[in-house]
Amino acid sequence: MNYTLHLPDDKESQQGAADDVAAHDSLVGGFQGRDDPGPASLAHDGSVHRAWARERCSIRRALEVAGNRSALLIMREAFYGTTRFDDFAGRAGISEPVTATRLRDLVDQGLLRREPYRDPGQRTRMAYRLTDMGADLLPVLIALLNWGDRWLADGAPPVAVRHRGCGGPARAELRCALGHRLGATDLDLAAGSGGRLADGAPGPEDA
Repeated sequence: MNYTLHLPDDKESQQGAADDVAAHDSLVGGFQGRDDPGPASLAHDGSVHRAWARERCSIRRALEVAGNRSALLIMREAFYGTTRFDDFAGRAGISEPVTATRLRDLVDQGLLRREPYRDPGQRTRMAYRLTDMGADLLPVLIALLNWGDRWLADGAPPVAVRHRGCGGPARAELRCALGHRLGATDLDLAAGSGGRLADGAPGPEDA
């Protein structure tokens, strides 16, 4: 997984902020143009409330694996190239006991893998590297970075993720499987083929 981070200059920051404002206004405008219960609700027929039993919700499962602060900070550091225990603890700003627990959990869940290494004159230790499953979390972290830059950054963002080929800033966005860029008015929420009705009735896959 290759990407570069560098400090944005003032012009880059201003342009990035303008682009983010335009994208945000388009998205929110699409949501607010509906007769929805809330300003950011997806259109659906109500069946999803039955079809997504709590124990099968993919959002819930993802949060159980990597949804706490320390786990996400460790994953951030893994994408930044950190591999060693002491560096994870120091750079993520978390205690060594918590670091040990989170690294073990992320290995057990399949997001990181252990790899032995040995410095000259030292005992063998374990490095931690991203698996394919862990690498798939990158868009989630980029989305969090974009959101934090827009709403929480004190001044210009501290780091920028850029396309190595052209230098353009990397931003998370919604696209369908055919590559169409999506706004709020393009989205419908529906029961998936793996849904199981909460009351035990057959789900879509049983129809």
